[in-house]
Amino acid sequence: MDAGDKWMAALRTVGTGQGLRSVRSAWRRRCADAMGLPRPGAERARVPGVAQGAEPEPGGGVVRFARSSLRVRVVAGGAVFCGWDGAEPEPSYALAGACPEVDERAVLEPDTDGGWRVVSERVLVVVSRHGAVEVRTPGGVRLRRDLPPRWWEPVDPQAQDGGGPRWVQRSELAADARFFGLGGRAAGPRLRAGSYRLWNTDPGGVFEPGDDPLYITMPVQLVVADAGSHLVFHDNSWDGRVTLWEGEEGAGSGHDRPGRCEVRLEGGPLRYWVMAGTPARVLHDWAALTGGAALPPAWALGHHHARWGFGSEREVRRVVEGYKERGLPLSAVHLDIDHYRGHRVFTVDRERFPDLPGLAADLRRDGVRLVSIVDPAVKAEPGMAVYEGGREAGAFVRDAQGREVRGEVWPGESVFPDFTDPKARAWWGGLYAERLAQGFSGFWHDMNEPVSFAAFGDPTLPRSARHVLEGRGGDHREAHNVYGLTMARAGYEGLGALRPGERPFVFSRSGWAGMQRYGGTWSGDVVTGWTGLRASLALVLGLGLCGVPYSGPDIGGFTGSPSPELYLRWFQLGAYLPLFRTHSAISAGRREPWEFGAEVLEHAGAALRERMRLLPYFVTLAHLARRTGAPYARPVWWRSPEDRALRDCEDEFLLGDSLLVAPVLEAGADRRAVRLPRGRWYDTVTGRAHEGPGQVLLDAPLSRIPVLARAGSVIPVAGAEGGVELEVWAPAAGRTGGGVLITDAGEGWERPEVVRFTTRARGGVVTVEQEGAPELAYPVRMRG
Repeated sequence: MDAGDKWMAALRTVGTGQGLRSVRSAWRRRCADAMGLPRPGAERARVPGVAQGAEPEPGGGVVRFARSSLRVRVVAGGAVFCGWDGAEPEPSYALAGACPEVDERAVLEPDTDGGWRVVSERVLVVVSRHGAVEVRTPGGVRLRRDLPPRWWEPVDPQAQDGGGPRWVQRSELAADARFFGLGGRAAGPRLRAGSYRLWNTDPGGVFEPGDDPLYITMPVQLVVADAGSHLVFHDNSWDGRVTLWEGEEGAGSGHDRPGRCEVRLEGGPLRYWVMAGTPARVLHDWAALTGGAALPPAWALGHHHARWGFGSEREVRRVVEGYKERGLPLSAVHLDIDHYRGHRVFTVDRERFPDLPGLAADLRRDGVRLVSIVDPAVKAEPGMAVYEGGREAGAFVRDAQGREVRGEVWPGESVFPDFTDPKARAWWGGLYAERLAQGFSGFWHDMNEPVSFAAFGDPTLPRSARHVLEGRGGDHREAHNVYGLTMARAGYEGLGALRPGERPFVFSRSGWAGMQRYGGTWSGDVVTGWTGLRASLALVLGLGLCGVPYSGPDIGGFTGSPSPELYLRWFQLGAYLPLFRTHSAISAGRREPWEFGAEVLEHAGAALRERMRLLPYFVTLAHLARRTGAPYARPVWWRSPEDRALRDCEDEFLLGDSLLVAPVLEAGADRRAVRLPRGRWYDTVTGRAHEGPGQVLLDAPLSRIPVLARAGSVIPVAGAEGGVELEVWAPAAGRTGGGVLITDAGEGWERPEVVRFTTRARGGVVTVEQEGAPELAYPVRMRG
């Protein structure tokens, strides 16, 4: 089913009236763009030309070419900025505050053949006389070679529309390079040869691994090769496309064929960042540049139950009571758009939910929080408080003639806040006071690509729609991909102002580079099927490598009715992912564990209890993600990127440094092959040790999926009698290991305590030491 078919199917679900209005909305959008965007005319291509000189600057300098210029700047920490045609690092939605200080030790100096180079401690940048840019290790090993860029600009300067020229940049990588990232991609996490669009999109209906693009696209690539790893980020939010070609070693007459990448963008600046080093170092540098991940409150690391179609307060209580009766831990319940009055944001259907604050209070006494959906579309209804308030604040997106841009969304004809306007963000952030008064503790942002239902064409706002863009001014071509990011910022900052003593909990369907500063994300509307299960893992791992560590899928898939086996295998995977949430559409089958029979209930209950036992470990991983940029769920090559077999392994992952999780992704499987990184690994159920690197065949009965612990690990877990205990897996003889525990008060900003442990095996005896303490402050359970 192609994108058009999916949208027509989706429109049929909203009814004939809304379907007809979506035709009008699509036609209105097309007319707006015909009037508000310049018509394409004759263009001419441009390349930099020959280098004519250079001007040193702190951290690097500017190389002047016949028809362009290139600024190269190395910042503290070793990240490299390259900006063509006068492009600077700021303004940028990706960066966390101001650009980092430059590395004063980096120097620009002449190179051979009329080129130039910037020499620094962690990276060497070589610029050829025609504008090719090579990024090398300090020892001279080439990581990437960016060929001279090419621009297309109007022949008639009057036809320039303010967005800048279209441009393309081609790059050469190592023949053995593997590509990861580009946001949330359902096929992956390794990105094969092919073309990937950079335009946040609701695919309409559910998506499968072959569908692209999806809700979160970002021009962030992590490249792993024998020569080393590096991350490249093209800081440009315009529509574009990244095309990848895999290399081949020994191609042709014994020569390698390099891997290649082409980045095409329809406007905006040509500027990019490169960070080199180990994967851990690269993600640390990326977090330093774009901001540490928002720290979820501890309860958000438990199990969430959501559904579009709870329908009433009575049904919510019934579901929560079902968990309680069966002894199943539950941390949160999510209410979808059906709890609104006529789908109007920041309202409540008083007939279905007559006492929402009372419901929230009752649930909270049982340790269950309420989470509210928040959509950006505001019904264009005179007299409605949110609409009138937004009009008074001048908060809504307008067209080229200054009129409100209107689209068709769930509540009907709607307008859209311009979250690129600081005043609009402040107004929107204040609206969360109503949600807090209703008793909600967290928020999930939906439909914020943004979506406007369309019977044809692109289901979003007109590209000619005007945005403030922090005072610079521009249109939706530039603002579209950052719309979800800026909405998340509005919500996060608003909640921080309303309740400064609590950490906000926000996760968003759409976003862009740097979105981790304001929260996480989820899979969106993944198809119910084994392909959807596999896509769930790909999305979480790929987003983690783009700096978004907190995410998870709709367990069981968004639509349809999963088989008991599929539901259980999805549930078992979800128990080891950061966001552990069941969710489904209003037309889908139920997702409560007891709806799938006694056997599934038993095994799902075991997975739930294991998740809660590991909660201190998840809390620790959340703090580490904020401090270091390391995702909770990591590819198995994380610590061994030189292992080519691991680079191609996509069906298992590391949870932190200590656990390896091998989910079952195929129907009927009761065993599965597990590829091990180097070192000793213990089966956490049998205790049997396996030596890596290599592959082992492990049992995977319906009751569990294979989970292995790294030898020497110290894993903080919940003790049987409360508190935290240490699960210690014996190191190999003569080896050491360790672990870390970061405590958490739960919801506030109190500075946590960081406790480090070291394990040693000597003479058949395993010892555990706590850094800075004469003796351990926690009980120990020895394993292995």
